[in-house]
Amino acid sequence: MKEDAGRGLECQKIMDGKVNNGNGSEKVIPSCCLKAMASAPEVEAKCHSTVVSGWFSESQSSSGEAHSLKVESILYKAKSDYQDDLVFEVWQLLLFHQPTEKCLVLDAIVQLTEKDELAYQEMIAHLSLCSIPSPKTVLVVGGGDGGVLREISRHSSVEHIDICEIDRMVIDVSKKFFPELAVGFEDPRVHLHVGDAVEFLRHVPRGKYDAIIVDSSDAVGPAQELVEKPFFETIARALRPGGVLCNMAESMWLHTHLIEDMISIFREIFKGSVHYAWASVPTYPSGVIGFLIWSTEGPPVDFVNPINPIERLDGAYHHKRELRFYNSEMHKAAFALPSFLKKEVRLLCDSATPGAICVS
Repeated sequence: MKEDAGRGLECQKIMDGKVNNGNGSEKVIPSCCLKAMASAPEVEAKCHSTVVSGWFSESQSSSGEAHSLKVESILYKAKSDYQDDLVFEVWQLLLFHQPTEKCLVLDAIVQLTEKDELAYQEMIAHLSLCSIPSPKTVLVVGGGDGGVLREISRHSSVEHIDICEIDRMVIDVSKKFFPELAVGFEDPRVHLHVGDAVEFLRHVPRGKYDAIIVDSSDAVGPAQELVEKPFFETIARALRPGGVLCNMAESMWLHTHLIEDMISIFREIFKGSVHYAWASVPTYPSGVIGFLIWSTEGPPVDFVNPINPIERLDGAYHHKRELRFYNSEMHKAAFALPSFLKKEVRLLCDSATPGAICVS
């Protein structure tokens, strides 16, 4: 892994300038970067294939929109066996109050920023763990940044936490650049498994876990398997009766078709209740992220009204770091859905069918 940030990086845009890349051939660079580099040579360190004239943009081809962040400097760039890593600082945004913050990008997709990671990490962990009494065994799939582990560790009832992350580089990058998230790996209850989650789950004893949290990246590359039926069948087998799964489920504004596909798979596999929840995360596409949360057949689970409220757990609120987003009110509110989503989701299922999705 090379850490000479900003070197050898070029923009992949309409080209009208040229630069020698050192091997005898010429590469062209866009006029925007030529002008920027002429007036401020230090800008050259920002010219990466996803950073043009000091701006990183994540585009959504299906909806014809893009979200951009201003980059102060690229701190790290490398390519693992599975994906590209890019860590950079961004300038203050209008809705933020910190002058700079670090951002982790994998394969040109924002994974987290220091400012708003709290919303995602806290919600995906506590929506599930606060819905069942005294969870003891938990599995995290993905989550190599450590943020979900940090949140699970607030629950003193938990005795054993497995995490299966396929990409060691994500863990290493988080420990170096995002210590407030990577602190989750320091908990002695955490057992790290670096490898393929599908293969890991095949060897897990039936009914081992009270809760499984799937904190995967978007369904491309190594994460593709994590939205397919065989994967969820192994999860169902690994959960105890009445066990719960919380899965990242994209944006209701942009990815309804993906949500529908996931729900149709879940209905074939799980016999308990299924709910869709959401939270505001400003640096994610459309500014929101969704979660599908459901239970296996067994003791009924009331996801909307937390039976294990975080406020009643001794020391949980301030453990490692003060909770900044999640509370029991936010938990309940997360399941309130807009009318358009209720309508589209209702088309997928017969409300009288066991395991039908609940739209509050």
